[in-house]
Amino acid sequence: MNRLTLVLLTALAPIAWGTTYLVTTELLPAGHPLFAGLLRSLPAGLLAVLISRRLPRGAWWGKAFVLGALNIGAFFPLLFLAAERLPGGVAAAVAGAQPLIVLILGALVLQERIRPLAAAAAVIGAGGVALVVLGPAAQLDAWGVLAALGGVTATGVGMILTKRWGRPSGVGPVAYAGWQLTAGGLLLLPLTLLVEGVPAEIDASAALGYLWLGTVGGIVAYTLWFRGVQQLPVIAPGLLALLSPLVATALGVLVAGERFTLTQALGLALAIGALVLGQVITRPLRASRPATTESDAAAALAAPR
Repeated sequence: MNRLTLVLLTALAPIAWGTTYLVTTELLPAGHPLFAGLLRSLPAGLLAVLISRRLPRGAWWGKAFVLGALNIGAFFPLLFLAAERLPGGVAAAVAGAQPLIVLILGALVLQERIRPLAAAAAVIGAGGVALVVLGPAAQLDAWGVLAALGGVTATGVGMILTKRWGRPSGVGPVAYAGWQLTAGGLLLLPLTLLVEGVPAEIDASAALGYLWLGTVGGIVAYTLWFRGVQQLPVIAPGLLALLSPLVATALGVLVAGERFTLTQALGLALAIGALVLGQVITRPLRASRPATTESDAAAALAAPR
């Protein structure tokens, strides 16, 4: 698979996640972010494990639960909580900070050198997203902002550990995503039952919303995402994550009738420019095998950057 194809397939994940905010506010029963996260993760994870027929071995039981806790168990309820407390694309505003978080963590954990252009792209992208989603109609809620910040920080750490640990030899991306979705769902299960319980009513619209989030936004998106994180330089998927708030804002304008100003148009141009710049300045993939297994990842981490 060439680099452009890999980037485009990886980009489908944050595009799918950008629909979460509209689906949550328009289709799902309010006041149940934990239940939404549970239905998005556990059924899809179990299905992926069943399809792949692969279970973790040895140390990977612990690694899968750590990654599942960060990428799923913490992120999902915080994401839905932010979506409920913040209007439209504003729920994704803090997601613009994720490239900066990933850039710093990549330098500390992976010893990746921070390139000036990469840092500039991360800053421009964060500023662009802020201009897009923090329009004149933005209503900020402190708990919503903290939830969004906690969510992107958790996934930022999860992205770095995914890159560092690689993927076990002989394990495909579907099984790898299934492990994490299942682990995150199992962590959410007791918390959901103790704190929220099941919504009193789940109508057809809610069922459709849960199905969309569990399939397109769950197993499909995470399979593509984890493969891209493992094979691309760490800043590249970090900047691709900017697509999520941009899609959320676009849906807010097109579907929910939200306003779109010249300031937001400028922010959109800056964010897209930063996203493209981030893909251009990262070094191309080697013609040899990508670092998708533990041995390959270790070799990639040891190579000079």
